[in-house]
Amino acid sequence: MSAATQAPPEPTAPALEVRKPPTRKRLVPYWLLLPGILWLLVFFAAPLVYQASTSLQTGSLEEGFKVTWHIATYWDALGEYWPQFVRSVAFAAVATLLCLVLGYPLAYLIAFKAGRWRNVVMILVIAPFFTSFLIRTLAWKTILADGGPVVGVLNSLHVLDVTSAIGLTEGTRVLATPLAVVCGLTYNFLPFMILPLYTCLERIDPRLHEAAGDLYAKPATTFRRVTFPLSMPGVVAGTLLTFIPAAGDYINAELLGSTDQKMIGNVIQSQFLRVLDYPTAAALSFILMAAILAMVTIYIRKSGTEDLV
Repeated sequence: MSAATQAPPEPTAPALEVRKPPTRKRLVPYWLLLPGILWLLVFFAAPLVYQASTSLQTGSLEEGFKVTWHIATYWDALGEYWPQFVRSVAFAAVATLLCLVLGYPLAYLIAFKAGRWRNVVMILVIAPFFTSFLIRTLAWKTILADGGPVVGVLNSLHVLDVTSAIGLTEGTRVLATPLAVVCGLTYNFLPFMILPLYTCLERIDPRLHEAAGDLYAKPATTFRRVTFPLSMPGVVAGTLLTFIPAAGDYINAELLGSTDQKMIGNVIQSQFLRVLDYPTAAALSFILMAAILAMVTIYIRKSGTEDLV
């Protein structure tokens, strides 16, 4: 009876067979990545390796250069040109801060207040890119000329007395001073700050501002507690896009500064094209790259945006 009343065993479902996609389909992503990988290998990795080998060479242009693993070139280059390194970082940092101060209000205006004029203002921001970087920098020589209206207004307002006292200008002259170089860097790299900021601010839901107002938050409190924290990825991206090229720039210091305002980019350019000391130039390039990479990594970690690394 117990056997007769025992329920029959339930039929087992057939095991699902997991089919792997064909090999051709599995390789499609890698084939799509192949052009980009080849591009990086040919135009980034290979030159980087060549520069590394150049920095470890000794010799002259007449006798030829040979790889002798002369690591002392790095110490000699850093010991001789460390003032230019410090000056480059200082100029780039000041220009980046000015770009942030000038660019954030404009990006905020475009994102929230421009309305139907948004596209027009964006075109005005991007318009300088249609002109050569060199021509834009040369234009600042005319703007900051000794007899120009800008210097005349600054002199009449006694602004140059203050800037001269802190070492930014020399007397009533603006050209060939640190102020001129910083102004050129700020102008040329300002769009690199505005565009990431606008992209980040434009994604903020306006209802968050309305909710903050419903909770009796003042506009300043709303900006400090809502808008600015949500725009931090744009701030980090903008500062990086501004600081990195500004630290290695040499056009602004060459055209708007003097020998006392030379940046490390000017030294590298001179070592490569004039002095023809290729090992020193390559060593300086690697030191600059390593220094910027270290500063950028620390900055990203401290700003709390590790996902950008």
